[in-house]
Amino acid sequence: MNLSDLQAKEVVDVASGKRIGSIIDVIISSSGNISKIVLEETRGSRRFLSTNKDEVYLDWQQLVKIGDDIILIDSKKS
Repeated sequence: MNLSDLQAKEVVDVASGKRIGSIIDVIISSSGNISKIVLEETRGSRRFLSTNKDEVYLDWQQLVKIGDDIILIDSKKS
């Protein structure tokens, strides 16, 4: 799967059922694995760790499922 495939999907939190945003980038660890996903936030979902007004960083471990149209994350998982 390419980054562009992930970017085409909406990210939804399974805990709340709310849309969080869309993936705009990933952060790769020194071992070569994806460690974080960077989201462009959907308006009104300012619950997650955010270092920039429009970006949210989530740990890769918070991903639950990558579906055809959406990506499910668990915001309560650290």
